[in-house]
Amino acid sequence: MIRSVYRVDTKGSLDSLERKEEELSPPQDNEVTVEIKAIGLNFADIFAIQGLYSATPKGSFIPGLEYSGKIIAVGKKVKNFKKNDKVMGVTRFGAYTDHLNIDARYIFPLPSKWSYEQGAGFLVQGLTAYYALLPLGDLRKGQNVLIHSAAGGVGIYANRIAKKFGAWTLGSVGNHSKISLLEKEGYDAWIIRSSRFPEELKTALGGRELHLVLECIGGKIFKSSYETLAPMGRMVVYGSASFMSQGDKVNWLTLAWRYLTRPKVDTLEIVSDNKAVMGFNLIWLYEKIDELTTHLKALLKLNLDPPHIGSVYPFVDLPDAVRHFQTGNTTGKVVITVESGK
Repeated sequence: MIRSVYRVDTKGSLDSLERKEEELSPPQDNEVTVEIKAIGLNFADIFAIQGLYSATPKGSFIPGLEYSGKIIAVGKKVKNFKKNDKVMGVTRFGAYTDHLNIDARYIFPLPSKWSYEQGAGFLVQGLTAYYALLPLGDLRKGQNVLIHSAAGGVGIYANRIAKKFGAWTLGSVGNHSKISLLEKEGYDAWIIRSSRFPEELKTALGGRELHLVLECIGGKIFKSSYETLAPMGRMVVYGSASFMSQGDKVNWLTLAWRYLTRPKVDTLEIVSDNKAVMGFNLIWLYEKIDELTTHLKALLKLNLDPPHIGSVYPFVDLPDAVRHFQTGNTTGKVVITVESGK
């Protein structure tokens, strides 16, 4: 069959994202073919397109990590799914398409009351928040948690999960327009990130100790968050938005300056401060499918609400959606809807 994809032949610019028609072979024995109905965007997509993500495939590739859709063909050895099943899934790149062959271990039933858009916005965000808070963060009842990019897909799920475990949550966002969403989501307090962030962080904590930080900004925000962290506290780093370019192409001089001046934590300082800094990349978890599935089952048992979908774009406008997402002005999940043949 012929499928439509957005492919990057030469990394370095968002302009390199081109729509093409390609042949898709039948599924192999352990695969299914999914007719994609919705695609979730992630910052890793942009870093990959611009050549800044080490996990990106070499050479030409199709971006995209998560999707939802309907199974239209099943490999001979696949027993737990059948044609017309509605599913959501993750892939190590390749989701910017209207049809996809995928190992059946990497798809999961779409919850019965969820839309395709909600399914496409759940797995990467939910698993990132869960893995950061629990296996790495060792979240406990009554702890105080700082969540950066609090109005984004991961931030919203991190707050929901933390609340399930009885935590007090403080969210940071880039501008005032996102505060109403934090109020709706039940954050206990919030901060607008500014040059006064260190002082405002202490004020927002109101004398509370800071036990856990979910960090995805980098730069001075990382430094201030670490310095405020209480002894025995943990910082879990899963991104660095400060390295995000605001144009189609990477400004290598600016990027180099940010890299060279980035905050660094001395190992002796970590020991004397009795704090922990941990980092993870969800792509690593993708390679550990049994562990990924275990964490997903635990996440689903929390019975969380479906994702907050902030923006929806049609497949034909996918490049515009990526550019909008890049600005950091979105809330919740940015999703692409796909109609077969469009």
